[in-house]
Amino acid sequence: MADRSRASHGSSALLAPLFLALIPFSLVRPASDPSAIVTGSNNGALAPARNHVVRFLEYRMAEDHRAYLAENLGSRNGWRWVERRNPAASFPTDFGVLEIGDLYRASLIEELRRLGRVKDVYVDTSYSRSLFVEESPKGGNFYDLEKRPGKIFTSMSFEEGEEVVYSPVSNDSISWRRKLMMQRSQVTSLFGADRLWTKGFTGRRVKMAIFDTGIRADHPHFRNIKERTNWTNEDTLNDNLGHGTFVAGVVAGEDAECLGFAPDTEIYAFRVFTDAQVSYTSWFLDAFNYAIATNMDVLNLSIGGPDYLDLPFVEKVWELTANNIIMVSAIGNDGPLYGTLNNPADQSDVIGVGGIDYNDHIASFSSRGMSTWEIPHGYGRVKPDVVAYGREIMGSKISTGCKSLSGTSVASPVVAGIVCLLVSVIPESMRKDYLNPASMKQALVEGATKLSGPNMYEQGAGRINLWESYQILENYQPRASIFPSVLDYTDCPYSWPFCRQPLYAGAMPVIFNATILNGMGVIGYVETPPTWHPYDEVGNLLSIHFTYSDVIWPWTGYLALHMQIKDEGAQFSGLIEGNVTLNVYSPSPPREKGPRSSMCVLYLKLKVVPTPPRSKRILWDQYHNIKYPPGYIPRDSLDVRNDILDWHGDHLHTNFHIMYNMLRDAGYYVETLGSPLTCFDASHYGALLMVDLEDEYFKEEIQKLRDDVINGGLGIAVFAEWYNVDSMVRMRFFDDNTRSWWTPVTGGANIPALNELLAPLGIAFGDKILNGDFSINGEQSHYASGTDIVKFPQGGYLHSFEFQDNSESGATQNILSASGMTKVSPILGLAEVGKGRVAVYGDSNCLDGSHMVTNCYWLLRKILDFTNRNVKDPVLFSDSAKTSKPLHEEESRLPLRRTDVNFSSYSSVVGKDLICHHDSRFEVWGTKGYGIHQLTGRNRKRYSTIDMVNDSNNTVIEFNVEVDEARTHKGSGNYSGLVDRNKSRNSIDFLGLLNHDEVDIPMLMAGQWIIPLLVALACLLSFLSWRMRQKRRRRRKGSASGRLMNMV
Repeated sequence: MADRSRASHGSSALLAPLFLALIPFSLVRPASDPSAIVTGSNNGALAPARNHVVRFLEYRMAEDHRAYLAENLGSRNGWRWVERRNPAASFPTDFGVLEIGDLYRASLIEELRRLGRVKDVYVDTSYSRSLFVEESPKGGNFYDLEKRPGKIFTSMSFEEGEEVVYSPVSNDSISWRRKLMMQRSQVTSLFGADRLWTKGFTGRRVKMAIFDTGIRADHPHFRNIKERTNWTNEDTLNDNLGHGTFVAGVVAGEDAECLGFAPDTEIYAFRVFTDAQVSYTSWFLDAFNYAIATNMDVLNLSIGGPDYLDLPFVEKVWELTANNIIMVSAIGNDGPLYGTLNNPADQSDVIGVGGIDYNDHIASFSSRGMSTWEIPHGYGRVKPDVVAYGREIMGSKISTGCKSLSGTSVASPVVAGIVCLLVSVIPESMRKDYLNPASMKQALVEGATKLSGPNMYEQGAGRINLWESYQILENYQPRASIFPSVLDYTDCPYSWPFCRQPLYAGAMPVIFNATILNGMGVIGYVETPPTWHPYDEVGNLLSIHFTYSDVIWPWTGYLALHMQIKDEGAQFSGLIEGNVTLNVYSPSPPREKGPRSSMCVLYLKLKVVPTPPRSKRILWDQYHNIKYPPGYIPRDSLDVRNDILDWHGDHLHTNFHIMYNMLRDAGYYVETLGSPLTCFDASHYGALLMVDLEDEYFKEEIQKLRDDVINGGLGIAVFAEWYNVDSMVRMRFFDDNTRSWWTPVTGGANIPALNELLAPLGIAFGDKILNGDFSINGEQSHYASGTDIVKFPQGGYLHSFEFQDNSESGATQNILSASGMTKVSPILGLAEVGKGRVAVYGDSNCLDGSHMVTNCYWLLRKILDFTNRNVKDPVLFSDSAKTSKPLHEEESRLPLRRTDVNFSSYSSVVGKDLICHHDSRFEVWGTKGYGIHQLTGRNRKRYSTIDMVNDSNNTVIEFNVEVDEARTHKGSGNYSGLVDRNKSRNSIDFLGLLNHDEVDIPMLMAGQWIIPLLVALACLLSFLSWRMRQKRRRRRKGSASGRLMNMV
């Protein structure tokens, strides 16, 4: 650096043109990581400070890592190595915990990331079982809420009795009568465990890790507690809550009243939660490492949460299963809502367990699919994998006796106990050759009993069947398979939502995302591309494009079918049948010669109908939706006090599934667009349905939509949400565990972006937050935190009602509440614009199944009658509602974008390329869409890049996934199973979630330097040329004067 500095000083005059040319571009260069920039002076104090997990690229003893950091950071102030005194300290580790002062955070993290042995740095996240604290007794406005410390984890199991049980997400109160368990058989008998006991299989020599609240050493219900370890900051090994003991009892209890499935299983109790039900990422990482080092066979984790982007945690689970530990985890207690799968149960390498009651009905509390990792460009995977009894299950109390609990955290140990029993079936010397997370899942899903009623995203493969799974394992040979292995459009309701809408020519591709299970090895490869084999000639009308995992790791991958009917099938009606085949191979294990190979088969039976008319077709905009994670995307209804996040996917088949079924019942065909608005042909659709959208829009989208409506006759139905910057600022709160500020990234919807989209049509929403009830023609509706309309064209129809405006200042709000005053605000507008028709409504909660008070499906049907067929309801189009002049409130009422959020971290638009993804029609894959030929670059408008130092939700999630963590280091420190990094990345890429095609902003900025650099070089060359000409002229003058002197 010193040499470079001296050289630059020596040539400063020559570089002046270069410097001047580059100044404007340096001013617009975006900050790198907004979470890694701080302000303030360095004063040497560590307070305030927070713990960070520093992950390394290799396993070494903790002292070696500490010494490495001390050597490279030197005498830098502001950091301290946190000693972790737990059993894992005796083994090599791949991470360390540093306490970093906030004043030094930016520079230290930047320096840590530059070190050769450091992989990445993350805040040490805190976990809590419960979602939120009890509602504030103050009442008042919607800002008065608190979040429990740390990262969100959903609720654990609960007792059911005469008392009312409160669902923490669905906002419902449910009462169940407790039934005496003496009237029912033991849960072990219901699954036929005694049949295996009589054969001598009791879980002997199976090492079972229970990650929970601990257990007491002298508990009379257990004969084989091998080890208890504590990973928390509390000085106890005992269970003071009872949950860990209960889980262990379901797995291995031997009390006659509450028998476990595998009484001889060796219990290893990992106490990872405190008495306050709090845990940290670093505690889990240490405990997971110890489970790997001590060769656990099965691990039960009866907890989960919505954050599948907690990369240290997620990657460690991958590593854990790669080391041949079978993980069983609860799918979550957030039912009956859809899109509520919990992590890690939603991971394909984990056995995710849902709950049923004794009548084989899906328990109302059981979370259900699909997975939302893949949205918006792809489609979710089937989860849970299996279901088991999870209501009123008997298990052990803390010290003695039995009790009953309910929840998927109870169903999970039921399956874990069954897994332990099945593991003991295989002779110990052969277990590692045949048993692994994939082969066990194959045995469970192939042996499961499909229930008649629930769909695949509620029950997975069905109720677990111990005897069938036992018979599969008894004759098991390593192989690969696909789950689900059948997609049958005639099998309703199991194949919902596919069976609800047949295929037809001209539609967006229907995506079915199946999981590849590779029981042959931790690493597998797709040998040849998937192939479609139709049973007869009509099967050639089906066109399938495939996206899939080139590398299958750990144990699992994905196979996505993108299905379209060819144009020549526009009038075809009937069934198409056939198979999709896929060849998978894995490297040979140590005692075998040659690789293992297997052919996977997926059977398809698809229903096809003639292409419906335009008036019956609706396109759902999925692309412009943003969900949690990775940012604090706030809930849509601010009346909901116990769930501050919008995390259910906002997809037709998750929290809008009831609306989807209603539209199908009404005769509409609904398709999904996960790409920009330039990627669909508007002439095929009667209406574009835009509900609760948070993202921005490319300028090409705005231009195309205007033309589609005015000239192409497309209808638009917009259901907006609240957006008020002052309210968002007031919703900001400080999380004392991570010492981070959580600030909403946007409102319920992105109204400034919607207003830009609708501006060519003369429509705009305001910044009010309206609440109240209203009635149209006898239909009662509730307006929940919706917005108002502030611009609307002349000749349209506007409907206004009296509402409470919660967007006023606190003082004004109190006055209005006390006096009962309300304001009249327009909320519903319908207008003909050019050849098209537009309807806008300021609230989407009446369509969203998550927190709905009353539905407005009746209104949606009337709106679609108008947008698709120009049928005008006499009430909605009454003369009294017609506007004689344009509605145009002052510009100050238009909501403004926030200037303190780096929106590009969450957006699919800002800083991204306009491109049609694999959910669009095959002919526009990889292009900018219909009618757009010129490359226009990225959308860089609207948002400035600002550092948000204290916003944990603003941290950019970088998925540089390196599958070096496939190493199987079973205690000895010798790692095997390493995978080529570039190849292995695709193995865990669920439809492009981790390996985005978009170029990063720094790459773009680097490209933008080329032009000014060339200009500067040209200036430099011109300057040098001018200097050389000057020197020549001086020489000529000198020579001429010499000749003149000689002549004189």
